[in-house]
Amino acid sequence: MRPVHIIGIPLDLGAGRRGVDMGPSAVRIAGIGERVAALGHAVIDKGDISAPTPETSDRGDERRKYLPDIAEVCRKLYQSSLESLEAGALPLVLGGDHSLATGSVAAAAAWARARGKPLGLLWVDAHGDMNTPATTTSGNVHGMPLAALVGDEPAELSGIGGFSPKVLPDHTVLVGVRNLDPIEKDRVLTSKVHVFTMKDIDRAGVAAVAERAIALAGQGTAGIHVSFDMDVCDPTIAPGVGTPVKGGLNYREAHMVMELVADSGLLTSIDLVEINPILDTENSTARLGTELLLSALGMKIL
Repeated sequence: MRPVHIIGIPLDLGAGRRGVDMGPSAVRIAGIGERVAALGHAVIDKGDISAPTPETSDRGDERRKYLPDIAEVCRKLYQSSLESLEAGALPLVLGGDHSLATGSVAAAAAWARARGKPLGLLWVDAHGDMNTPATTTSGNVHGMPLAALVGDEPAELSGIGGFSPKVLPDHTVLVGVRNLDPIEKDRVLTSKVHVFTMKDIDRAGVAAVAERAIALAGQGTAGIHVSFDMDVCDPTIAPGVGTPVKGGLNYREAHMVMELVADSGLLTSIDLVEINPILDTENSTARLGTELLLSALGMKIL
């Protein structure tokens, strides 16, 4: 089994509500390190990459709030994740808001490029995260990371690692989408990324959708990075998120996605983001996230 390197990113500058900076601590309290080690992985917790708070940062442009500070944190994550990948480890990144994925995915993409192949990306999220400063209605950068990864805006994020785009639409798959801004819908469609909405999951079943998504992301690539936003789950099982949307994955559906990722043998790296302990009940969302990470890393029923 590959070693697992845990990297915490206590970043909430990109979110609309405070509190996701405590997400890494919540998942550690849920026992992520010990439980991954019990699966047989060697585990190194690299600690947290420091992130400024709104009180110590300049909000700046209202259409790209705190973007320079967010980009700096993501550049540090890029370096840390790439070092882990080059050491043969699997980076397990604990967020923090979803803007951090521009650092972790960039690292996985650079690692893949060094092997002469593209990276596959599985973006499991209720939202598309494909707004730009020109299209955003909130200015919150956690709604922009996928736009930066498949395109060139915001430039501060798309330029991380010195190459762009990080992933190609053919190898990028959104799963669980059910809440897109009006202009963002057009961006998602014109981008040509693959999208499986909750309607698709309801009609075809989660196993069929997950298998298809993994096949699309994995074909011809060096592996798959999974970026899992806890708001993809229904709020009844994951109340501790800042942007809950009814009608999400239930407990078994969420586990099925991660179990099939493990079965594929293609996982290169993974993010777990947008856990907000302030809004949670008895750390239930962090405990669920921990269980989902274990499923992705190969925990077996038998």
